[in-house]
Amino acid sequence: VVDRVEGMILLSELSRRRIRSVNKLIRVGKQEVCMVLRVDKEKGYIDLSKRRVSAEDVAKCDERFNKSKAVHSIMRHISEVKSVDMEALYSQTAWPLYAKFKHAYDAFRAAIGDPDSIFNEETMPGLDANLRKAILDDVCKRLTPTAIKIRADIEVTCFHYEGINAIRSALLKGAELAAPEHNEGRDLGMKVKLVAPPLYVMTCSAYDKTHGIKLLNDAIAVMTTEIRAAKGELQVKVAARAVDERDDKALSALMSTLDAQNQEVDGDADEEDVEGMGSVNLEGV
Repeated sequence: VVDRVEGMILLSELSRRRIRSVNKLIRVGKQEVCMVLRVDKEKGYIDLSKRRVSAEDVAKCDERFNKSKAVHSIMRHISEVKSVDMEALYSQTAWPLYAKFKHAYDAFRAAIGDPDSIFNEETMPGLDANLRKAILDDVCKRLTPTAIKIRADIEVTCFHYEGINAIRSALLKGAELAAPEHNEGRDLGMKVKLVAPPLYVMTCSAYDKTHGIKLLNDAIAVMTTEIRAAKGELQVKVAARAVDERDDKALSALMSTLDAQNQEVDGDADEEDVEGMGSVNLEGV
């Protein structure tokens, strides 16, 4: 029900599959994306269909809804804080942006980097300076993108003459792709950590998850070419993906456990006589 106009989903338009339980498909209070089939203006009825809506349409509709929800949250907050009528605020700010940029959310995001291109006299004539500042502050607070951490787990080995030097060289070569000159002036901070030979963890931070995953995949491709040229091998154990704080804690716990195991020395062994390849610090590669 929107503005006292009711819509009805016919039973035959609920799902393409056999319906065993209507309650599993729809629930009271749940928002659904539907297609309008018919409109009866005289009676005020609207016939809707849920089964004719594709997954792509649902994704696009959800995206528009979430964007509009974010814009309205900002407008409502400013209206309450500055004691400005909601409709008047929309008329002067958000609605002109919808007309010019298709969606006010995209305009607000652009205003974070270049506010004068959005909040100007041409787009919002007569906008009070204090109101403009309040909107910009709230936009920056709510819509400034946060960096997403991307991680991939790889195994790198080289048992030929160059050994660890070939591995280090290959990892450095791949990490060069995160340099500012390759990413529009932004350093994505790619790091390669040695967990336990031959396992390494690659991480980077990016505002766009797709770009971050592509960066790690491209770096892995470069590393693979380099290490194979030295008669070594690289295997991807876990593909590049976005990770959260829980994944970071699990990795830290694993590294702490392995570090403790590495520090254990046989009581009969003379520590000064123990020889090996040593440890290579790849932090910050």
